[in-house]
Amino acid sequence: MSGINTREPLAINCFGTTLPLPLPDNYLYNGKCEDMLNHCIETNLKFDLIFTSPPYNLGKQYGNYNDKNSLDQYLIWQTEVISLCEKVIKSTGSICWQVGNSMRDGHIEPLDIYLVPIFNKLGFILRNRIIWHYGHGLHCKHRFSGRYETILWFTKSETYKFNIDPIRIPSKYPGKRHFKGPKKGELSGNPNGKNPEDVWFIPNIKHNHIEKTKHPCQFPVALVQRMLLATTNIGDTIFDPFAGACTTMATAAQFQRRAYGSEINPYYCEIGKNRIQQGTIGNLSYRDHLLPIL
Repeated sequence: MSGINTREPLAINCFGTTLPLPLPDNYLYNGKCEDMLNHCIETNLKFDLIFTSPPYNLGKQYGNYNDKNSLDQYLIWQTEVISLCEKVIKSTGSICWQVGNSMRDGHIEPLDIYLVPIFNKLGFILRNRIIWHYGHGLHCKHRFSGRYETILWFTKSETYKFNIDPIRIPSKYPGKRHFKGPKKGELSGNPNGKNPEDVWFIPNIKHNHIEKTKHPCQFPVALVQRMLLATTNIGDTIFDPFAGACTTMATAAQFQRRAYGSEINPYYCEIGKNRIQQGTIGNLSYRDHLLPIL
């Protein structure tokens, strides 16, 4: 598997506007995610984890796609993409859909509450609604300033991977011990740390962030890192249908998973290609998920 154990740089044929047979590892497709998903269905390529952050329907331009539709139109499109994702996720696999709020005439439309029923109808099981809390953002004048988004973590079945040890965080009271009973005097918590829980304090990507690129809506490696380590193993397959600056793919490569993705904007593909290359040699610049917000 190229880029898994050898840490070789990304081959030139691992980036393009065509979909070869079979797809090589660490392949970034410059085109619509629907085309790549259909290609994966036809070639029976399945994934252990799909981690993505789709457009939020805010009016931003993504290549030839203008992200400004009615909510109904947006949800019809999302249903189409999610339905295709359902066909390429392994029975033991996970899907993480990271979203925020859409805005319409000053009214908030929290996308996660609209998306959960779509996944439910396809048989997915919601394991967590994770709150991603970050420290910085726009200051609002007529409502409280938004400082969080959500990650919806779904599994395809009751049999799925969840590796807690690689993602443990420091315990609040690491030396706490049982004060009575048969375990009196023994440590009451795991000495390696605790479960990160479902509220994550991870900085978003602003001007001076170590990971900053020119993509306007880039999410941090730490979000992918924690889910990737928890739900996959070395050598597993990861896919991002809305690759953007290729954070998911670069993180997968950095942690020795096989990365696949699609991105409609060729400029962002060039940014992402360099990040994936850095990941394949273990040299990706990123802020680790264990670092607290200061």
